[in-house]
Amino acid sequence: MNKPTRSLTELDGKTLYYSFLAGAQKIFENQVLINKINVFPVADADTGTNLASTMRSIVDSPIPTSDLKITAAALADAALTGARGNSGIIFAQFVYGFSNEIQKHETVSVETFAEVLKKAVGYAYEAIANPVEGTMITVIREWAEFIYILKDTIQDFIELLTQAYHKALESLQATTKKLEVLAKSNVVDAGAKGFVVFLQGMVEFVKVGELRKLLAGREMVVLADSEVVTHDVITYRYCTEAMLVMDEKKNADPQQIRKSIVHLGDSMVVAGSAKKTRVHIHTDHPAKVMKILTKYGNISFQKVDDMVMQQEIASNAKYPVALVTDSTCDIPQNLIEKYQIQVVPLSVHFGENYFLDRLTILPAQFYSMLDKSADYPSTAQPAYKDFFNRYSYLASHYDSIIGIHISAAMSGTWSNSSKASHAVSEHSGKKISVINSKRLASGLGLITIRAAKALESGATHDEITSKLETWSNNTKLFASSKTIKYMVKSGRVSHTKGLIGSLLGLKPIVTVNNEGRTEVFGKPFTEKASMELIMGRIKSMASEKKIWGYAISHARNHNAAKWYAQQMRELTGLEPEFINDASPVLGVNVGPGVVAMSVMYDD
Repeated sequence: MNKPTRSLTELDGKTLYYSFLAGAQKIFENQVLINKINVFPVADADTGTNLASTMRSIVDSPIPTSDLKITAAALADAALTGARGNSGIIFAQFVYGFSNEIQKHETVSVETFAEVLKKAVGYAYEAIANPVEGTMITVIREWAEFIYILKDTIQDFIELLTQAYHKALESLQATTKKLEVLAKSNVVDAGAKGFVVFLQGMVEFVKVGELRKLLAGREMVVLADSEVVTHDVITYRYCTEAMLVMDEKKNADPQQIRKSIVHLGDSMVVAGSAKKTRVHIHTDHPAKVMKILTKYGNISFQKVDDMVMQQEIASNAKYPVALVTDSTCDIPQNLIEKYQIQVVPLSVHFGENYFLDRLTILPAQFYSMLDKSADYPSTAQPAYKDFFNRYSYLASHYDSIIGIHISAAMSGTWSNSSKASHAVSEHSGKKISVINSKRLASGLGLITIRAAKALESGATHDEITSKLETWSNNTKLFASSKTIKYMVKSGRVSHTKGLIGSLLGLKPIVTVNNEGRTEVFGKPFTEKASMELIMGRIKSMASEKKIWGYAISHARNHNAAKWYAQQMRELTGLEPEFINDASPVLGVNVGPGVVAMSVMYDD
């Protein structure tokens, strides 16, 4: 780095904010490299992506005032809101500590800055259940300690940050020798690398003091092919995170939360304050973690990443094309793993709390809550950022991506996925095709499985996308139900029609047309009659077209699912592609007892 040509003796809010933007830009530029060297605590190759997500939240926040205290608080809140992964949350907690320890200063001197940094390190250590030296936390501490030493001899921020950056580089290089897993792979710690890269951006900005390229960094995502360095044993499968808005009546704090969930996993970080707390833990039971967290307040954000799947993708992706769908597909876990299908969850909301479909709320738990909750649940599509982050990650490991989603006429899932895919494709140069399946439940699952089998047989991206519309039109879904009550509660059927239907004892059959909209197919008076009517229609159609395959999903109705499977075996000689519990998203709209019978006819 060149010798500073200007001086900076006071740090104000705008300088801090713009230096953060410069640091974020460096993270974006280096996220693939950081992903590549990610081997601790597990080799899931996502540290760069997680840090980029954290930085993106900062970049997207409004430009604050010159007041350092206000700016630091805004940066801390943005970092905590967008934090992902161990490294992201540790970084966010460090920034929170910095903002909390600053008094009401519009600017600070080097001496005050150094004292605040030293105290902020303590916040970061307190957030980690078991701090491991030789990682990001070590580099943060040694960098802050060096600044504290320099404060008595250096009064200029540019010189201070420049010298401290070189100390951070030394600390980073030393991480390789401090952890066996890093030494084995001959890499530095990925989180520590991310922090040093961030510092590099800060230093470059304060030296020059120009905003060039920073505004472009607001939207910038740099992606390229990468390969994981090594494998490591994954003790717990799911990287689970939540943002908790604390219930002040509970008088709870982060320490209580740590104690309540520590038995469910490892790599736990609990950051924030008694008002807003960010939780990170590696666990096999995300649903249990969320159930405990709801005792302390309302969950405003949650994320669950399958680290086993991430590791497999990073080191052993089966196909050059990634296949993405959403949680309404009802595909069982064994097939998701077999074909490395990426499933983005919809959310289920009970009052002010929400859960991720099939991840933090399982079907059995959902129906138990459905019976007991005073609030009838609702559902919501994945957010734009959920898809943006998923596509950003996949674009660094695959040649191209195909997304297949629930009918656009029923959900905004396809729309958000499509918008995110365009943004990531534009920056990465990777082809991403997002398809409206015009189906849901086992129908969507059947189409996705056919695409997966085509990939397995060597079909190309374009060959699959050219056939998806035909596969969709050839897929027929019939849903039989035990009661009309839940259709009324969810708003799918009006109260007047629902009252009449209940009095008559109707068991309506719903199908999905080729526009992706639901239609009533029949109104028999018994469940048995519904099932026989559906099978009669399938047999009639089978007399004209050959059946490629079928799939069944159900909500607490194993007997009906088995009956359909037996009928289909006799008709086709084929085993079902799958029989699985229906997504809670389907349960919200039609309630327990529903069976979604889907059949795909050949081209």
